[in-house]
Amino acid sequence: MAEYNYECVKIEIRDGIGWAIMNRPEKRNAMSPQLHYDMDDALGRLETDPDARVVVVTGAGGNFSAGQDLKKFFRELENDPFERKKAQRHANSWRWQRLYNYDKPTIAMIHGYCVGGAFMQLLATDFAIAAKTATFSLSEVNWGILPGALVAKVISDAILPRHALYYACLGDPFDGDEAARIGMINYAVPEDELEAETVKLAERLMKKSPAVLRATKQAVRQVRTMDFDQAYDYLAAKGQSIKVGDAEDSYNTGLRQFLDEKSYKPTFEPFKLGTLLSDQRD
Repeated sequence: MAEYNYECVKIEIRDGIGWAIMNRPEKRNAMSPQLHYDMDDALGRLETDPDARVVVVTGAGGNFSAGQDLKKFFRELENDPFERKKAQRHANSWRWQRLYNYDKPTIAMIHGYCVGGAFMQLLATDFAIAAKTATFSLSEVNWGILPGALVAKVISDAILPRHALYYACLGDPFDGDEAARIGMINYAVPEDELEAETVKLAERLMKKSPAVLRATKQAVRQVRTMDFDQAYDYLAAKGQSIKVGDAEDSYNTGLRQFLDEKSYKPTFEPFKLGTLLSDQRD
């Protein structure tokens, strides 16, 4: 198993799940430049680590993240344009470009505070589960700035405009149930069930064909900004590309198990993985 050693990020891999944990608990995981550097590197490595089939992004010490560290990220870099640019580049890389197009399924597990800039990684992940007691806040308006980087954009894309305007312009906090109601997360659960529910979702995802799951999540994201003709051509090409290098030969394996072996019901469950490899060993 690969070793991951970082100052502001903790990586754990258990039973196929890679846990990418923002680790500044004394600051409620407010994001410093070093945290951005660490997380960008860690997620890049986890993406190709065979021991991690699903990646969960969360925070240590009872909180997701209190947003950007105002002192470390802003004030201390005001007179250091090189380091400021470097920090911005890594912050945007892992919180959006890397996570949004990630090869593996990703889940945000939210507890405690999820504030401001932390909405980027929340909405870049494929799925999100929160504790009912979590506190979400787009508080930028309360301390005199815009929801910057891509926060205003990703919020506007993720939820209805009335909800986005209400919470961005008022800065009011809201809990996990409200986050689920407005579509910011998939669902909220009691805090003592949060990790178990996250593991349960990850285990369901690991039963799917990795190639088909990767193509499906990427396709759903990409077609949102296409017209119908573009989406039709893109999805046709994407469907063909799944068959290239698919270790499960998912198309033929799924048809065989459903039509010939009658061993599963695709409305309720995925086809069984690993049967092609078993056949080859036999």
